[in-house]
Amino acid sequence: MAELMAGFGVFTHALVRGIASSLPKEALRMSSADVDLSRARHEHDIYVGVLKHKLGLQVIELPADDTLPDCVFVEDAAVVCGDTALITRPGAPSRRDETEAVRKALKNLGLNIVDIADDTATLDGGDVLFTGREFFVGLSKRTNQRGAEILADTFKDYAVSTVPVCDNLHLKSFCSMAGPGLIAIGSSEPAQKVLKIMQQMSDHRYDKLTIPDDTAANCVYLNIPNKGHVVLHRTPEEFPESAKVFEKLKEHMLIPVAITETAKVDGALTCMSILINMKSNTQ
Repeated sequence: MAELMAGFGVFTHALVRGIASSLPKEALRMSSADVDLSRARHEHDIYVGVLKHKLGLQVIELPADDTLPDCVFVEDAAVVCGDTALITRPGAPSRRDETEAVRKALKNLGLNIVDIADDTATLDGGDVLFTGREFFVGLSKRTNQRGAEILADTFKDYAVSTVPVCDNLHLKSFCSMAGPGLIAIGSSEPAQKVLKIMQQMSDHRYDKLTIPDDTAANCVYLNIPNKGHVVLHRTPEEFPESAKVFEKLKEHMLIPVAITETAKVDGALTCMSILINMKSNTQ
């Protein structure tokens, strides 16, 4: 198991996609807040710039498609682990065409592509938490049991456990990995209840980083050569108390990234990239 954890968070490539001009009016959302498109694109440019310039990843940038207002949220379109990419079947029918461009890009990278042929299955990448040791899959409005079963069939080297997600869009709406064996989890009662279920189902022990704001518990962890542990987290301007908790990670390089606009359409930091380690695939 130590070998499985050794490469956790090590990535060489990131896949991202532009923001469609249709996002402010047509993207799926739980709130009715107005989205400033130019600001959303500026924030996204900064996010992509961090991955590309500050962290040195090779970034594949797909153009936006205005017929797909949610297309910036590429995480939902595929689950990548090792040299395999499972192309999802998003729970929202309006998002299913988003997978086509993502599939093509991942295939061009040389990944083994697995498609979901079962039209009763639904799976959003935002419901999939990979800990480096196992998968947790949130059963939500967007992901069902059959989708979780197909993920388990695809990644047979890892245990896959399902947890109910009742009060949020996705599992990763309130949790994410903040380091090897470290789960960032929102402080709300529903989030803590899900964490308890995860702990009960797992054969592994995890440390937890409790974040005051559930939304801010979604962060991006990477292990970058010459930089070590890196965490992209929401800014102090957005979530001051949550940012203070991340600042306790003294051994991490912390990079605050604002996503005020895409957050209005239920976006989170992990949503806007698919991270890939190509070095592990060529060994």
